Amino acid sequence: MNLFITILVTFFAGMGAGLGTGFAGMSAAAVISPMLITFLHMDPYMAVGIALSSDVLASAVSAYTYGKNKNLDIKNGVIMMCSVLAFTVVGSFIASLVPSRTMGGFSTVMTFFLGVKFIVKPVMTTKESMQAVSAKKRAIQSIICGILIGFICGFVGAGGGMMMLLILTSVLGYELKTAVGTSVFIMTFTALTGAVSHFAIGGSPDWMVWTLCVVFTFIWARIAAVFANKAEPKTLNRATGVVLVILGAIIFVFSRLS
Repeated sequence: MNLFITILVTFFAGMGAGLGTGFAGMSAAAVISPMLITFLHMDPYMAVGIALSSDVLASAVSAYTYGKNKNLDIKNGVIMMCSVLAFTVVGSFIASLVPSRTMGGFSTVMTFFLGVKFIVKPVMTTKESMQAVSAKKRAIQSIICGILIGFICGFVGAGGGMMMLLILTSVLGYELKTAVGTSVFIMTFTALTGAVSHFAIGGSPDWMVWTLCVVFTFIWARIAAVFANKAEPKTLNRATGVVLVILGAIIFVFSRLS
C-alpha cells in the first residue's frame, strides 16, 4: 500500500509539475514540494531538493523542444542565467536557516494570478517586435532581474520560473513561446544548482521518490512542450493560463493541508 501511494502521489505531482514546466517554464517545486510534504510527510527542505532535481531533466527536454522549433534565445538568456545561478546558491543557503513554513506562499499566489493574466490579457508580442529592444537595456535589466529571480528560486525552490516568464514577457518584451523556451533553458541550470545545494546541505534524498518524480515530470514536460510549440499564440496563452490557474489552486489547497 505504501508503495502504491508513493507511485500515485509522485505520478500526479510529476504530471502537474511537467505540464507547468512544458507550458510555462514553471518550477517543478511549486507542485511537487507541497504534495510530497502533504501526502508522504517528507521534510520540506528535502522535498524542495527532490523537486528541483526533477526540474533539471524536465526543463532540459522542454528547452530542447523549444530550441528545435526556434523558440529559444540562448544569447540573451545566458546573461540572465549567470546572475540567477549565483544568487540561487545564496537563496538556497539562507533557506536552510529559516523555518520551513516561511517557504512557498509567494510562488502559489504568483502562479494563480499569472495564469489569470494570460487568460485575460494574452501575450501577443511578435518576434519582430523583440528586435526593437535595446541590447544594452536588455542586458542591464537581465542582470538585475536575474539576481532577484535567483534568490527567490533558491530560497523557496519555486517562483523562479514564474518570475522569469513574467519578466521576459512584460519587462524584456519577449513573445510567449520564446519567453517559455528561454525560461526553461535557464531553469535547467538554476534547478541543477539549487538541487545540488539542497542535497549538499540537507543530505541524500529518498531515492525511490526522487526517481519517480524525475521520470514522471520528464514525461509530462515533454508532452506539454511539444503541444505548446505547435499551438497558435492565443491558444497557447489560454492553455498556459488555465494550467497555471488550476495548479495555483491545487498548490494552495495542498499547502494548507501540509
